[in-house]
Amino acid sequence: MTGKTVHLAVYDTFADWETGHTTAHLARNGYTVRTVAAGTEPVTTMGGMRVLPDLTLDALRPEDSALLILTGADLWDSGDTLAPFAAKARAFLAAGVPVAAICGATAGLAREGLLDDRAHTSAVSFYLDATGYGGGERYVDTDAVTDGGLLVTAGPTEPVAFAREVFALLGVYEPKKLDAWYRLFHDSDVSAFEVLEG
Repeated sequence: MTGKTVHLAVYDTFADWETGHTTAHLARNGYTVRTVAAGTEPVTTMGGMRVLPDLTLDALRPEDSALLILTGADLWDSGDTLAPFAAKARAFLAAGVPVAAICGATAGLAREGLLDDRAHTSAVSFYLDATGYGGGERYVDTDAVTDGGLLVTAGPTEPVAFAREVFALLGVYEPKKLDAWYRLFHDSDVSAFEVLEG
């Protein structure tokens, strides 16, 4: 396994801002971020950026990855176009490789049945209830949740908390620095900068 490679799923309308903190700080800490799409054609983000994928979803193997990141996108709620990404998440979790999902991607995982038996969160509980999933009792009303060291979920307004959970899961920062990183980027606590630089 290439333990320093993280895969970011990309598809049309993906919410590019939701993983900016996550991917930028992983890259700054020795990780390679590779984009993965259904095909080889460029995709266009919600913000209008065009992204050329590094590899296709069919070619992605859990053993070649440290983490699969799934972002929100309009397409999660408008049909089954992104269902193969949720199926790939199932393969990752079955292989013991972590998955991190934010915003609409949580609904994709819910439809795939991956949240039925795992603690999780999303935008609001009734958003996931609309998927017909069976995990309502495991829903946690908080900014981000990590279950079993394998699955991170967060709502669309929590990109910094999402990044915090990913960094904790991968051991990117020791706990004191992770807390400082979160306080700096979430709370604009400039005193945390000294801890990060120390």
